[in-house]
Amino acid sequence: MPVPDLFYAMMKEEWRIHSTIFGSAGFAFFPVVVGLFAFAGSLALPIFADTLPYTAMALLALALFLLAGVMVGSFGTMGREFMNRRFGQASLVAYASRSLPVTERRIFATFLVKDTVYYILLYVLPFAVGFTAATPFISLDPALGLLALVSLALAFLTGLSVVCLLSTLYARSVRLLAGAVAVLAIVGLAVFTAGTVPVFPPYAFLLDPGPVPLLLSLILILVPAAASVLLVTVDYPDRTKRFTNRLDPLAEGLRAVGSAHFIAKDALDLLRSEGGAGKVIFSFLLPLGLVWVCLRILIRFIPGIDPLVVFAVLLGVLSATIYNWLTEFDSFSSYTFLPVKVSEVIDAKLKSYALANLLPAAVLVLAAAISGGAGTLPPAFAAFVSVSAYTLAVTVYLCGLSPNVMLYSAGVFLRYILAISPVLLGLIFASLFDPAYAFGSLLLVPAAALLLSRGRRRWQAWEMPGY
Repeated sequence: MPVPDLFYAMMKEEWRIHSTIFGSAGFAFFPVVVGLFAFAGSLALPIFADTLPYTAMALLALALFLLAGVMVGSFGTMGREFMNRRFGQASLVAYASRSLPVTERRIFATFLVKDTVYYILLYVLPFAVGFTAATPFISLDPALGLLALVSLALAFLTGLSVVCLLSTLYARSVRLLAGAVAVLAIVGLAVFTAGTVPVFPPYAFLLDPGPVPLLLSLILILVPAAASVLLVTVDYPDRTKRFTNRLDPLAEGLRAVGSAHFIAKDALDLLRSEGGAGKVIFSFLLPLGLVWVCLRILIRFIPGIDPLVVFAVLLGVLSATIYNWLTEFDSFSSYTFLPVKVSEVIDAKLKSYALANLLPAAVLVLAAAISGGAGTLPPAFAAFVSVSAYTLAVTVYLCGLSPNVMLYSAGVFLRYILAISPVLLGLIFASLFDPAYAFGSLLLVPAAALLLSRGRRRWQAWEMPGY
């Protein structure tokens, strides 16, 4: 199969998967929503210019797209399990090497190109268009829109290619991944200490467009991508796995919590899934580390900022991805032959989420100990708990048991952003005046309880689809 035909088939397949779930119009308007938010956010830039320089805001935007690339690049970790547990016996084009005379490397190289084009059209281009449309209103040169497009694309592709390599190594060997991470950490520390090479070349290119930062960015993208293609394995061999019956013993230990067997099942699903550790690394710890690094950089621009409180707010949002893990491969259609209500499954997921949320709580305490911010730990912890509960409640109300799917619907995504963004911005800017204001976030807890109650009733009456 020629590469152009393979690329076209993959693009059409990606569109059909999303449009079948949401409807063509619902998914087609997703980039429009991204562009509108970029336009509105760009119009607000002069309001915050005295507090946060344009260079710092540009760094935040690039970090956001770096994180987006990280999330997209973890295909190697989730590939086999996503096929088997979400789509059953469906066969995606990425698995065509099983039945067609096409090599795995050609398929995966085309897959990377498809992801690059598809997600740049979905995220990067709409964001750049929204920013460009706002430049005449905020006295900026519209030509900056083209520079923003290139820089954001470089940041996104850096995250995608690096994590794609790491997840490919993880699919082959955990030890190989650990070695690669150690080498990257040593190289990154050496570069940061030397100070002669830009730590984040896409940001350096945005500030001062030139051949050196552009070349460094391309190296960061092309070298990991090429290594991923050389090392990739798409043909996951069938292996017979045998496990001892741990469901009943684990459920017995959780009996006091309620929904014991559901929680035990969630725990075993996470432990036995292909990407068990990969979910933690690529969907939580790695983005969290990037957030912490960005906050340490922002301290230079905003002397009064308390990084621990801001970190706690963002940690509360990121911890909501734990609910996504719990529902990622678990469709309600598997419960339809049992005397189980949707609300009962949601209640069990909430309890599993509460137990799993001990991980980010421990991360927050560790961050306080490392940064010497124990004095602001109480308001930071209150902000974390409140934001985590509120974000979870919004997710459950809007998405039920399918957040990984529903958030790609333009309407759902718009309501999600409108429900969460004002709360986050309000808490972050209030903490600039006094970290103790973060205790005000506790007002979100009653709102979260109300949303969860309404969400349970809403999805109980909803005919749950199967994907």
